[in-house]
Amino acid sequence: MVIAMTPREINEEKEEKNLADYACKNFQSRGRVVQEEPCPIRTQFQQDRDRIVFSNSFRRLKHKTQVFLSPLGDHYRTRLTHTLEVSEVARTIARALSLNEDLTEAIALGHDLGHTPFGHGGETVLKEIYSKYFSHSAQSLRVVSKLERGGEGLNLSYEVKDGILKHSKGFGDIIPRDPGEAARTVEGRLVRIADIIAYLNHDLDDSIRSGVITRGDVPKEFVRVLGKNHSERAKTMIKDVIFSSYDSKDGFCLRIGDEVYNTMVDLRAFLYENVYRSPQVHKEFVKAKKILSELYSYFNAHEDKLQEELVKLELPPYKGEQKIERVVCDLVASMTDRYAINLYNKIFMPSPLV
Repeated sequence: MVIAMTPREINEEKEEKNLADYACKNFQSRGRVVQEEPCPIRTQFQQDRDRIVFSNSFRRLKHKTQVFLSPLGDHYRTRLTHTLEVSEVARTIARALSLNEDLTEAIALGHDLGHTPFGHGGETVLKEIYSKYFSHSAQSLRVVSKLERGGEGLNLSYEVKDGILKHSKGFGDIIPRDPGEAARTVEGRLVRIADIIAYLNHDLDDSIRSGVITRGDVPKEFVRVLGKNHSERAKTMIKDVIFSSYDSKDGFCLRIGDEVYNTMVDLRAFLYENVYRSPQVHKEFVKAKKILSELYSYFNAHEDKLQEELVKLELPPYKGEQKIERVVCDLVASMTDRYAINLYNKIFMPSPLV
């Protein structure tokens, strides 16, 4: 009697036949903290991707800042559109290198789930008022492990959680030199590169659209090496990763060619100096800092109101088992831009008498 294979088993068999030796197959996963019965339809990494897409924190990304706070223009990126662009870049490279696209996509879609309102400005505020060790990558891991589903978490696989935690580089090396900073899978290391490819391109694009800089401000060397528009720059970077990476006896090496890598580093420095730290962006950050700082102080002093907001955002209730500051940080980090602004107005701005 022939027993038919399930769709999941068929896909796992295809992985073994079609993916590169250095790719992470589902059967190689270290699994989940809480073991589950295998799904007959989806592989483990496909389930992870779906759990992220259907999560509350993923939906909130649509109203979180990428660079420009609460932009009115329809074409500016938000944290959600940034995430989708990272996913597309990462999947394109993963397919070309015969990596696991499902794992790559799950990490990419989940990498910014813990990002604060008001972009990196909000992250800076929480570093100052909560802890210098706060980071959006660690908060993203906390979201999927402890905060989603009212405190149960999403129970994602080890490989997806590892990729989420290790995706961030700040102003550090695009490709980390310290092995401890790199994700355990090639797919996780790829998302780190895809993240910077995406934001270098779209932040430059949005900065020109906003008038913070002009096309003439962009150094000619960037245009010569990378291209004159978003499409050309993305294509250059993606192709360079694909054709510069190689397999060796020491494992697969994800690499960017020297000229493109150095130009990416210079472009990032240009954006920090002329966009992220520009007067136009900084003045909005000052306003955001005031909003988040005062909300943080208020909820630390009003436990009853804290509980109300936790319920509204479907976050775990405060039970006194951990410091209230930790719970307030989770609340503030989970807010969208507009939620934080509206809540600030409700709490601190006077209401006219009728």
